[in-house]
Amino acid sequence: MAPSTVLPSTVIDYANRSAHHFQIPTAKESTYTSKFSEIVGASKHVFTRRVEPADEEVSVEENPEFKLPSRRSLFIIIGGNALFQFSFFVIISSASVYAELLGGSETFSGLIIGIPTAFSGIALIFVTRSDGGRYKQPLNLAYASMVLGNVLYGLAYRANFLYMILIGRIVSGFGYIAFMYSKRYCSDPRIVGVRRRTTLAGWLVIGQGFGFSAGPFIGGLLYKIGFPNKIFNGVTSPGWVVAGFWILFWALSTLIFEDVPARSEDPPIELQTRNETQSITTPETQSLQTQIETPHQWGVIACMCYYSMTCFFILGGWESNIPIYTAGAFGYSPFNAGNFIALGGISSFPFLLINVRYAKRLQDRTILAAGSTLGLIGLLIMLATLHTQKVTFGSLFVCWFLIALGFNLASTCTLSLLSKQLPDTWNRKVSMAIQYSNYAGRVTGAILGGAGVQIGMMNYIGIQIAVVGIGGVMYLTLWRQLKAKTG
Repeated sequence: MAPSTVLPSTVIDYANRSAHHFQIPTAKESTYTSKFSEIVGASKHVFTRRVEPADEEVSVEENPEFKLPSRRSLFIIIGGNALFQFSFFVIISSASVYAELLGGSETFSGLIIGIPTAFSGIALIFVTRSDGGRYKQPLNLAYASMVLGNVLYGLAYRANFLYMILIGRIVSGFGYIAFMYSKRYCSDPRIVGVRRRTTLAGWLVIGQGFGFSAGPFIGGLLYKIGFPNKIFNGVTSPGWVVAGFWILFWALSTLIFEDVPARSEDPPIELQTRNETQSITTPETQSLQTQIETPHQWGVIACMCYYSMTCFFILGGWESNIPIYTAGAFGYSPFNAGNFIALGGISSFPFLLINVRYAKRLQDRTILAAGSTLGLIGLLIMLATLHTQKVTFGSLFVCWFLIALGFNLASTCTLSLLSKQLPDTWNRKVSMAIQYSNYAGRVTGAILGGAGVQIGMMNYIGIQIAVVGIGGVMYLTLWRQLKAKTG
């Protein structure tokens, strides 16, 4: 029979096949054959290792500084933050009219806008003690509060009860605990790497920009419904619409949000002397540090909390002041005032998107300086136009655009900077500190904005410039200590 014409598929098969065809070799040939067999045996070992399925799955371990949670969970956090911001701002256009219809004053309308954050701060004291480092339970509480609070807000006109507006906003305030949890999630060292935190904070500010742009615009649009009945009309419709949005979003969150594991209790750590600590310092031991050792670190915390308060003090003041001021200066209706607020927000939106793209390359302190400088320029221009009594649509819009862009930009980096400089175990504490600073700014800013016309617009702007100036002194004093990783 003719020899097989099928070629061996591999060198290994050829070697095995050759062994059957060769006769018993001589001693010299045996030596060569044994060496060849050793080479073939080694080749088998190499080739076998190369095709093992387990080895195909081996990949370079991901750098923990760039880690991110699942996209579905990020969508719930970032999208939910945008909806919370929308819910906060949608009433701004018509709040003063709603309060006036039920016998309230302009200052009361500022209280309506700002009061939710005060009660949110109170609620956080109790919720954070029982959350176990997780997010689903607090978010469910927030969703339920938003539904109930907005329903009460919508029923106040039918009940003809002024303080029911306030009660509805207070209940909604318990839902605004989600502002803190969104920030904490985007800086949580268990799921977010240190070089992703400023980028995610930028996305939260995108949601913030969406809220204060779309919120007043939709609120003003809904005001044009008029007053066909006492339940769903121009001033109550924002409450009903927002409640419906939250019911749908709550269902979506229940389906796709993936919570993080419960936080394990950290064992007590005995702090060593400075010399001993320096001798064994590693990235792991740095993450386990639980105390802040230098006055400069406390200074950085104070500076970031102050800037967090300042940003929302200015933004909250302008958002509550614009409908009142423009009604007197330009005869604007709530619809027109809402459009004006939204126009400033929409104009700043592209720049906030650019910030998200380039945040990976810029230091937090640089972003903070750029944002606060833009905002200060806007305040100074407004003060000059008030002094010369030449406030026009164009000059007011330029001021509002610079303020909206600048202080939204500056607010991106307060928590992210602290989360990069402080131990991971401090994330919960600094998240709370930053959020309480936000709340303090929102409440005081909204009340001041509501009373801005009464105390005099130049005095109102002068107070804001003084607040920014104090922050500038703190910033320049701590410039070296504010350096942190980019991203």
